[in-house]
Amino acid sequence: MTATQPFALIGDTHVTTATHTRNQGVAVPATIRDVARASGVHISTVSRTFSAPHLVNPETRVRVLACAEELGYRPNRAARALITGRTHNIGLIIADIANPFFPPLIKAAESQARHRDYHVFVADTNEDPVAEEELVHALAKQVDGVLLCSPRMSNSLIEQLSREVPLVVINRQVAGLPCVMMDVGQGARAAIEHLLDLGHRKLALLSGPRGSWTSREIRRSAVAAARTGGAELTVLGPNPPTETGGAGLADQVRRSGVSAVLAYNDLMAIGLIEGLDACGIRVPQDVSVVGIDDIALSRLTRPKLTTVATPTSAAGRTAVDMLLQHDTGVRARGVRSGTSDDRRTTAQVLLQTELVIRDSTAPATPDGRSRSGAVADPDPHCPAGPGHPVAAAGGVVAS
Repeated sequence: MTATQPFALIGDTHVTTATHTRNQGVAVPATIRDVARASGVHISTVSRTFSAPHLVNPETRVRVLACAEELGYRPNRAARALITGRTHNIGLIIADIANPFFPPLIKAAESQARHRDYHVFVADTNEDPVAEEELVHALAKQVDGVLLCSPRMSNSLIEQLSREVPLVVINRQVAGLPCVMMDVGQGARAAIEHLLDLGHRKLALLSGPRGSWTSREIRRSAVAAARTGGAELTVLGPNPPTETGGAGLADQVRRSGVSAVLAYNDLMAIGLIEGLDACGIRVPQDVSVVGIDDIALSRLTRPKLTTVATPTSAAGRTAVDMLLQHDTGVRARGVRSGTSDDRRTTAQVLLQTELVIRDSTAPATPDGRSRSGAVADPDPHCPAGPGHPVAAAGGVVAS
């Protein structure tokens, strides 16, 4: 026999191009017909087993899947998309893929999606809200839904984009949309209370990037906790959420005379520690430093960083589950513009954070102020703050 011609079956999730018979010494990919014959069911039943398994009798489904596995049959995703209107792909848009906060979330989301027979496309926006919007538009026709992680766009724009493609928002609260949030407010409150327990009464908060929901939540809770504890809190920011951003604030922190600092994330805290060291200021002997995230680097720095652990892996898994919560939860591409019932969840999940106390915090002096003292003259060895103009804004907001 010669090579077979390309063919497709209605309801078939397997499309074959050219194949060869076994008597020519070439292995032939298993087809949906082979699986149907081996399992003793109709081709359409095999198709439904892969495209709509809930419609197939459990015993039959197990038998079909076992035969498919034995024969090495793999459904063709492109053909299945033509039938079901679904790509079985998910988009995951990340604010900064170079930030160590995001890889555990990405890995968890990909693992959970694979378990549900979905693939994940990851895209990086480099903290740019314009890039975020462009990526949502670009992915909308290629995926069944998008996970939008730490977006910098406005809530109104996110709501508008959700009408184009199903969205689940991570690390941001948007009314009427499914969201997975980490309770950074509770974490910031625990961090400030920890510093107060150590006797610190003059504190600084290094805030994050402009437009960050997380930064606003941290600031709100930190201000409230400092006010309740009778402490003075100086807010410096907004700032780039990077190691360089933290290092660039070292001189401002030194001149402020604060004895303890809470940073928007671990990268900024680690950068600040490096910058303070360049100024001759020791952590925690002179200034205590707390980060947020509990990235792997926080356990490798010297001193090891006291930080607020955020459940990033749990957030990735939860977001995937929310997007795929119901079989009808992710709309088929073919009916997105129609009026079909859209049963996507609008639940908003808040995951708990936890303070992890390590070596970068220590008791304050009896007056609760920095051992280094506030100084007016700049230290030539300190990283220069003017390199980060947004870091210049600051003010006492609680006392």
